[in-house]
Amino acid sequence: MAQPQTDWVEVLDTTLRDGEQTPGVAFTPAEKLEIARLLIGKLGVDRLEIGSARVSEGESEGVSAILRWAKENHCEERIELLGFVDGGKSVDWIAATGGKVINLLTKGSLRHCNIQLRKSPEEHFNDVAREIAYAIGKGLSVNVYLEDWSNGEIDSPEYVRDYLDFLSKLPVQRVMLPDTLGVATPRFIGEKIAAIRLAHPEMKLDFHGHNDYGLVTANSLAAVESGVSGVHTTINGLGERTGNQPLAQLVVTVNDLSSRCTRIVEKELLRATGMVQSLSGKRCAWNAPVVGSDVFTQTCGVHADGDKKGNLYANNLLPERFGRHRDYALGKLSGKASLDKNLEELGMDLPVAVRSQVLAEIVRLGDKKKTVTQSDLPFIIANVLRTPLASHIKILDYKIITSATATPQAEVSLRYNDQTISGTSGGDGGYDAFVKALRKMFKELGIGMPTLADYEVRIPPGGKTDALVETTISWNLPGGKILVTKGVDSDQLVAAVTATEKMLNLTIP
Repeated sequence: MAQPQTDWVEVLDTTLRDGEQTPGVAFTPAEKLEIARLLIGKLGVDRLEIGSARVSEGESEGVSAILRWAKENHCEERIELLGFVDGGKSVDWIAATGGKVINLLTKGSLRHCNIQLRKSPEEHFNDVAREIAYAIGKGLSVNVYLEDWSNGEIDSPEYVRDYLDFLSKLPVQRVMLPDTLGVATPRFIGEKIAAIRLAHPEMKLDFHGHNDYGLVTANSLAAVESGVSGVHTTINGLGERTGNQPLAQLVVTVNDLSSRCTRIVEKELLRATGMVQSLSGKRCAWNAPVVGSDVFTQTCGVHADGDKKGNLYANNLLPERFGRHRDYALGKLSGKASLDKNLEELGMDLPVAVRSQVLAEIVRLGDKKKTVTQSDLPFIIANVLRTPLASHIKILDYKIITSATATPQAEVSLRYNDQTISGTSGGDGGYDAFVKALRKMFKELGIGMPTLADYEVRIPPGGKTDALVETTISWNLPGGKILVTKGVDSDQLVAAVTATEKMLNLTIP
């Protein structure tokens, strides 16, 4: 097998192109620019595929904005656009927006060539050659996608071999090999790419995987081990059907489980996940490797005990590596070690007898499917001791007005120790206005508030409008820690206010 051309694996992220094929996802031009700036400027992605030629006026606006930013920051060659074999129309569109690189979509299987294009291989190859020549004449660099390549290798390997021989004689920068329908296996990917590398050792290859059988990361690893130059990803695995190769999973798999590595800044992965999750409206799975909300949470008390005694239940994916920290869940499976870890983080030390009572109450609540967070502990302890919890901050009253024609406004009054303070603010929504009013009030006292990390509402099934709503709010604390508070009420906003009041009492001195 030919050796990889470099120890580095290039990452092309296509969140802004293939990721937009996720049902219900469409980024605005401003959102596309913010994502591009984060991926290139902070995350260290090698290349970005930011859109498709000739799609819409909004696409043109978003692409042009990113390309202007890229030119100012001397990274135009890292920005790529999908184009088509359409007699030069895509090339002209990309050149007009200021693009420098076209990723030309061509057919990588005989079925696609014959059935979709209704052309012979010779006709299609010649069309591609003319398109490449025209693009180069317009000053563009050319990469070529072999759409449906994996099926082509299965159904028409002679077609694929002839096409690769043909492309090897043309001025193409990279040949991109998509597993378009996610049908390949790691062994298949490894064998086919190794054969291509042997036949064309100077050809730069990219692998573009989809996740229909849940094998995309294994397939990408096989491609890396077989010597591809680059792998295509999306943030959070966005994409059509089951999605594309998730960026975070590729990064840790290559860095930890292969002899090669990426240039991605691992501590920025969570930030990228949060931004794309927020802008796309598609929440990341709770158990998604590296970036899922619960992946650094131990639930079993035995695991907490093993970690306490010797970090026995940790692997190389340590949370600190990604700017996170390990949590120990509280519930019916909790043990003494889980409780001790949470009390330690809160700076609380309980007598053995009281600690046993608190643990029993946590287990009882867990049996009733109640979720217990670290922020609930002071309230549980107060209940066990039969003493009211001293709250030095009490929200006395609030009025929140939302309107279809005006900015939402909030008026808030609260008791802080022995003084009553009030404030007003506008916001993007009712709760946003409420929090901004609080933030303004405490700022006047020289006190900072945690920032909101996540906001989730759970409404029991059944569709009743008076059902109890559980609002869970996550807050960013110093040192990368997250505080989670909950509120329950038939009114979603009241539940959110309750959760916020808990946060204030736990974080503001």
